[in-house]
Amino acid sequence: MKTLLVVGAGPKALAVATKSHVLRELGLPAPRVVVVEPHAVGGNWLPSGGWTDGRHRLGTSPEKDVGFPYHTTWARGRNREINEAMHDFSWTAFLVDQGGYAEWIDRGRPSPQHHVWAKYLQWVGHRIDLELVQGRVHSIAPAADGWLVSVTDADGVVTQLDADELMITGPGRSSRALADHPKVLSISDFWELAGRRALPVSSRVAVIGGGETAGSALDELVCHEMLTVSVISPMATLYTRGESYFENALYSDPGKWAGLSLEQRRDVIRRTDRGVFSVRVQESLLGDNRVHHLQGRVTRVRDSGEGVTLTLRNAPRPDEQHVFDLVVDATGGQPLWFLDLFDGDATDLLELAVGGPLTQPRIEAAMGYDLAVANLEAKLYLPNMSALTQGPGFPNLSCLGELSDRVLRPAVDGQEVAGRAVGARVAPARVGS
Repeated sequence: MKTLLVVGAGPKALAVATKSHVLRELGLPAPRVVVVEPHAVGGNWLPSGGWTDGRHRLGTSPEKDVGFPYHTTWARGRNREINEAMHDFSWTAFLVDQGGYAEWIDRGRPSPQHHVWAKYLQWVGHRIDLELVQGRVHSIAPAADGWLVSVTDADGVVTQLDADELMITGPGRSSRALADHPKVLSISDFWELAGRRALPVSSRVAVIGGGETAGSALDELVCHEMLTVSVISPMATLYTRGESYFENALYSDPGKWAGLSLEQRRDVIRRTDRGVFSVRVQESLLGDNRVHHLQGRVTRVRDSGEGVTLTLRNAPRPDEQHVFDLVVDATGGQPLWFLDLFDGDATDLLELAVGGPLTQPRIEAAMGYDLAVANLEAKLYLPNMSALTQGPGFPNLSCLGELSDRVLRPAVDGQEVAGRAVGARVAPARVGS
């Protein structure tokens, strides 16, 4: 049995671990899944993760849960069994178990608060007996037959975990800010202050970013007595995420994605995912005349007495300067944050696999059908980098069941799946909790 180590105990990790659990329960080949997480299962949906205060609502339907869209197709003769077994870990199964299903239906199927979504993920983890290693990954190195991952726990003790395959999830740390200035808050600083009801009284506030991270921050700020709230982004305006059937279908079922040209794919992502607000957030902001949009990229941050001056560049127009009492850097996670974890040998291997220096376009272009980097002998799954080549739903919550199918399918490729595992390689368990 191979060992798949997942960095981050969020929805993607739970989706893969749950599907692996179901496959093994049905007697089908699947790797042992071990998850490394510094906080808790669903930590980025809790205040401790630094990305939210836990009270704001999920931007997508909770029915897009760890098994959605329940459309496994590769296990001949067993697909229905797999889909039905996965439904035991669905959002609705969670509500039934917790006694809240009828109320949720009667209230119109509302999106849950972030902390409730984390509770759902924890419920799933408990039911599958998730193998969790508590700690933070600080280095990744290649091993003879996979990856060597060094993890530091809360007491500073370092443990080395040896795995056959590796999957990296999550947005990275939320403590990064545009500048080291007392008036410039990282997103974790912002939510820590908001959670304590300690946001400084400010007349002019700026939020940098046009995506859901910024949207949640704005949703919180409009509940406070701010005179003006300026949203700074390079886009021409604040766009609403496309959520009609036609857009959603591309997220739920990425089968049509391969038939689109590269430019068409970029256009879909641009209109529906990058730098857009959910419909709910946009409707909340439309009725508040304190919220304005400033187009441009921040190129300079300068102290300005009691405030801070931001220089905005928006070619071909001249640079503009604006003074604020408080600035929130809500640009979101950094796509390539995980590269800081790779040692020199791992970096060299990845550069050879993608054909040059590790840039975002080059890594995105190297993502294969299984959501792993092509041309690497030891699997490295990067679902957050797979939107352009494989479909826009993989980096988010839109098709977690399809994501787990793609990642776990290699375990049965070339085997007859008709009720038992055939020829599965048996390896000693080497990653402990």
